[in-house]
Amino acid sequence: MIFTGLSVGSGLIIFLTLALVAIFLTVRSLPAIRDSREFGGGADAVSLWEFTAPLVFGTVFAAVLALVMAVPVSIGIALFISHFAPRRLATPLGFMIDLLAAVPSVVFGLWGGVWLVPKMQGLYELLNTYLGWIPLFAGPEPEPPMRNLATASIVLAVMILPIITAVSREVFLQTPRLQEEAALALGATRWETIRTVVLPFGRAGVVSASMLGLGRALGETMAVLMVLSPGSSFSLHILEVGQHNTIAANIASQSAEATPDVMARLIFTGLVLFIITFIINALARAIVARSARA
Repeated sequence: MIFTGLSVGSGLIIFLTLALVAIFLTVRSLPAIRDSREFGGGADAVSLWEFTAPLVFGTVFAAVLALVMAVPVSIGIALFISHFAPRRLATPLGFMIDLLAAVPSVVFGLWGGVWLVPKMQGLYELLNTYLGWIPLFAGPEPEPPMRNLATASIVLAVMILPIITAVSREVFLQTPRLQEEAALALGATRWETIRTVVLPFGRAGVVSASMLGLGRALGETMAVLMVLSPGSSFSLHILEVGQHNTIAANIASQSAEATPDVMARLIFTGLVLFIITFIINALARAIVARSARA
């Protein structure tokens, strides 16, 4: 009875915490909503759409780019550790991946701002010259420093890579051994076994790992703040400087000196980020449940 009560209470604490956070964000953002141009404010009132929409665009754009770069690499590393590397190499490599996930974000921000930004100049010039017909790499010739969305996305990809790798590795290790041996006995190669047995078995786990990484990328603050030159546009040109910003980085940069009106708008953007994260996690759970039923 005691154990049951403690278990149920611990579970309810999670829902209570989420509810309190949602209530706090909603109540503190009400002044910004009430005084906005869209909800009854005057013609000279601040538009919440114009204030929030570019930040939402930059946040989602950077996170999706990071996910696109990180997921294939993470799956490859996880497969190498779980099915290809000898045990003497797989064990320390797994420890290194786990340790990389514990590195503070400010360290990634320092690495990106001090080392990565100068190194990307040549690559960005090549992309702009030869692939400028693609909207992502179009625009004027990149000029240093390379504090653009592309660099921020690379830093985010490095940050979420160990999370996705660690979870995917554990999922791949849970693949039933008998199924792998049966595929090999039927004449399948190692890659065919992975493609037909391991990857289908681990699909739901990879989706969950990707959503965990996406959640961190959406909410990352310090690394983006230290690497990205802020802007406020809907530009698809990731090589241009001063075009994008994220919700978390914007809150961190403006909250210290914000007036009550500005703080209310910042809290409103935090509420939007909270809703986006909640929706993404709900979609991930639906995808995982559907994969499990299949």
